Order: sequence, then structure tokens, then C-alpha cells
Amino acid sequence: MTRKKMSPDKKVVSALLVSVCRFLTGIRAKQNAPLPEGKPCIYYANHSSHLDGLVIWSCLTGEAREHVHPVAAQDYWDKTKFRRYIAQRIFGAVLIARGKKIEPVNETEHSDSPPAENPLDVMQKVLSSGDSLILFPEGTRGDGEQIQDFKAGLWHLSRHNPDVVLVPVYLENLNRVLPKGSRVVVPIICTATFGAPVEPAGEHEEKADFLLRTRRVLEAMHHER
Repeated sequence: MTRKKMSPDKKVVSALLVSVCRFLTGIRAKQNAPLPEGKPCIYYANHSSHLDGLVIWSCLTGEAREHVHPVAAQDYWDKTKFRRYIAQRIFGAVLIARGKKIEPVNETEHSDSPPAENPLDVMQKVLSSGDSLILFPEGTRGDGEQIQDFKAGLWHLSRHNPDVVLVPVYLENLNRVLPKGSRVVVPIICTATFGAPVEPAGEHEEKADFLLRTRRVLEAMHHER
């Protein structure tokens, strides 16, 4: 993996975001196993707050952050110039329109259709470049207690990228820091637990079985906390 040269503004803003995130959440990162180095990963996590992606991103090393792209809701992060700057310039986020149908990853190159038309194509390009993703398979924010059924995107990506490492991340208390529907941030200590890598989608593994298996890993981490 080639180290990217970070621009001055990105370096300053990234450091500031990490500091603010750690101040507001008092985030404690736990690792149940060493994180992969030099390999593309999909960090997949439970979702209860707009801060979830920032928290996972902040827990990674500076070098790893340069190669990680959160997948996030376009309507939220594209709403103001400041959010758009953070999402595009700092995070290099993959922004997805709510309700956009997730189609299977295309097997062949196509020339004329814009890459943003198919969210999975955009995510596939990130993985093909050797970079990593932060993904929330539930697709929408939950209540912070129950983990909702996973959407099919994680299965499609794992099936087409068996060498990409699947890293489960269980987030605790983020729903209380920035509750759904609230604009007020409440400083509360939060925890991000990085679990041991999960086996990728098997060649003959059914989609429903894979999605249930990967969700149960997060549920087990929730009960073990």
C-alpha cells in the first residue's frame, strides 16, 4: 500500500477532528485481535449516530486513516458546504443517496454510466485501489441496543473481494452522544471494540446465511461488553 502525501489543510483538519471526537466521546478503542496492516479492509459496525463513522476513523492510526473511506448518507453530508468539505476532502467518503437501490457489483467495466449511479460500483473501486471502507450494513441508524437486519451490500462486496479483511466493530453509547433527531452533542464516554477478522463470504454460502453470521458476530460483541 502506497503512503499518500497529505495536504496541509487535510493534515490540520484531520488532527482537529480526531481531537474533538476524542474530547466529545472520550472514545476508548479496544482490540480483540491485532488490526490488519497493509491490507484492504471492510470495517463493518452497528449504526446509531451520525458520529459513528468519525469515531471508527478516529480510532485508526494516522496512516490507516489516509486509506479508509466511510460510507455515509449523502443527504446528511451534502447538506452544507462545511459537511461536504469534511466528507469529501477529509474523509474521502462514499456518499450514498437514501433509498438508492443497491445492485450487484458489475462483473465487467462499463464506460458511459456515472460511477455514482451504482453505490456498489463506487465501493468496489475503493477496494480495488487497495483502500478500505467503513460500512454500516443495517443501512440506517438504530436505537443503539438492537442490531437490525443487514442489507445485502456487505455480502456482495465480500463475495467479490474474498481477500478483503472483514473487521467487525461494535460501537457503544454513540446513540446517547448524538441521539437520532438531535443536533445537541452530549459528552459521554463511548467504546469502539474491534473484533477478530470474520471469514469472508464462502463460495457456496447463501446471502441470508452470511448476513446472519456477520450480524451475530456484532451481537455477540454486544453481549460480551
